[in-house]
Amino acid sequence: MPDSLQGTLDLLILKTLQHEANHGFGITLHIQSVSQGLVTVEEGSLYPALHRLERARLVTAKWQTTSNGRRARVYSLSAAGRKRLAEAEESWSALAKGVGRILRFA
Repeated sequence: MPDSLQGTLDLLILKTLQHEANHGFGITLHIQSVSQGLVTVEEGSLYPALHRLERARLVTAKWQTTSNGRRARVYSLSAAGRKRLAEAEESWSALAKGVGRILRFA
């Protein structure tokens, strides 16, 4: 996955976990729901991203039993993850502002 897409997926995951801890499938559903189906995340991209974020200590994970009785790995945003999220949101906003200016100019 190109670095820019990887960074975008990381941002989406961190932003999702900012609101509450969640398991992988719940993260996928949240992203899809909030984007009104415009963004979908496949398992083949999500779980490597979650493991990468865990190794970087941006998220923590623990096994829990879900409300339907299944065991799932539940991910939470760490303090370092909150810091990285703030930096990423600032960077994303600046990029979006710049692209918006270009689109209005052209």
